[in-house]
Amino acid sequence: MATVREGNKGVLLIVDVQIGVMSGTWDALRITKNVSRAVERARASDVPVIWVQHSDQELRYGSPEWQLVPDLSPAEGEPLIHKQFNSAFEETRLEQELAKLSATHIVLAGAATNWCIRATAYGALDRGYDLTLIEDAHTTGTIELENGARIEAANIINELNIAMTWLSYPGLANGTATAEAVNF
Repeated sequence: MATVREGNKGVLLIVDVQIGVMSGTWDALRITKNVSRAVERARASDVPVIWVQHSDQELRYGSPEWQLVPDLSPAEGEPLIHKQFNSAFEETRLEQELAKLSATHIVLAGAATNWCIRATAYGALDRGYDLTLIEDAHTTGTIELENGARIEAANIINELNIAMTWLSYPGLANGTATAEAVNF
């Protein structure tokens, strides 16, 4: 059973809004604007913002594709976590940063929905954090299967939004909200 964390101290966690990740995603411009809006709202409410940046063999550390998209970047003092696995928790200092902030509630946005957002969402819940997925501030690309079938990006996004609404963990709260309406 997951540890249930006492209190209600929120953070906004922005995952992998990088040029090489966002370039092939569904409705990237709108999603980027919604992520930006969530960041503005968090900062205006003195809610900490934590940024996560992925690197691997396809997304090389320091490359142009590895950079965060031009409209989004950490403000001075906002942590930037580097990761090499889908979950932002695996072999990173994310949990230490969350502990320093006494965080109990993670508000999540970024890319890619079916990989890093999903893994980070489940990782947060498994570690006892309440979770809100910003339903209009995460995205992915369409998947084309070897048999010619396609899983449309919008369907992947909708599926995770539904899962985060109906998922149930003992003692934890989880759900979705829009970038404009999310409570931190």
